[in-house]
Amino acid sequence: MAAERQDLAEVRRFADRGHPTATDQLVALAAELGEVDELRRLAAQGNRDAADLVVEAAVEREDLDELRALADQGNSTAAEALLELDED
Repeated sequence: MAAERQDLAEVRRFADRGHPTATDQLVALAAELGEVDELRRLAAQGNRDAADLVVEAAVEREDLDELRALADQGNSTAAEALLELDED
């Protein structure tokens, strides 16, 4: 399958067509490849796993601006991460 070949574009096409497992595969593949823009796109579509991975990436980069933006959009995980980073 496309995910095994790490073909992000092909997996995205399957996901966009509503293939049952393609969205989960797309999230996993984007995370594996470090494709944060793809994760942001999926998070904007309401994918919670992608949103959590965007927060995780922002924490790793200590990107407070992105975490603030996510928290302002109602992402409670980002808000919690901001509080934890402020404690450090």
